[in-house]
Amino acid sequence: MHCEFRNTRHRDDGVVKLGEIEVSKVNHFRYLRSVIQNDGNIENDVTHIIQAGWKKWRSAPGVICDRNIPTKLKGKFYRTAIRPAMLYGSECWAVKQQQLHKMNVAEMRMFRWMCGKTRKDRIRNIEIQRQVGVTPIDTKIREGQLRWFGHLQSRPANAPTKKLDSIETVEIR
Repeated sequence: MHCEFRNTRHRDDGVVKLGEIEVSKVNHFRYLRSVIQNDGNIENDVTHIIQAGWKKWRSAPGVICDRNIPTKLKGKFYRTAIRPAMLYGSECWAVKQQQLHKMNVAEMRMFRWMCGKTRKDRIRNIEIQRQVGVTPIDTKIREGQLRWFGHLQSRPANAPTKKLDSIETVEIR
């Protein structure tokens, strides 16, 4: 993968080989559970994380869709089983408002399904979140980012992350 964080085109027609196997160029690839894109965007990662949340959701329909289980208990189940799958790696994201909205929409669909409500019932999202007892996902993403920032700030002065703070950016032309 050739990273193109700037809008400049760098012509590199060199072929990369591992032994006799030619490695093809790609625009994105999956590393661990994150999707790395050559333009630095996280759109594919957000989509992948939402799909992981729905996969966890579908693995537990007996709890989530059972009308005999209290909504607050379903909310606790959501917080412990589904939300961690949707927040994986979000501490390091440079997330845009559009991506936060996408995650909020997916989460609210899950909440409404848990409560047995639809958009036609005209119940506000805040009321649904209160019934389930879960804070919005964008708030949790921000908390995770701030926790990670605090962790990085507590590192010793000679740590590589501290050295990155003091590096001045230089414009290359």
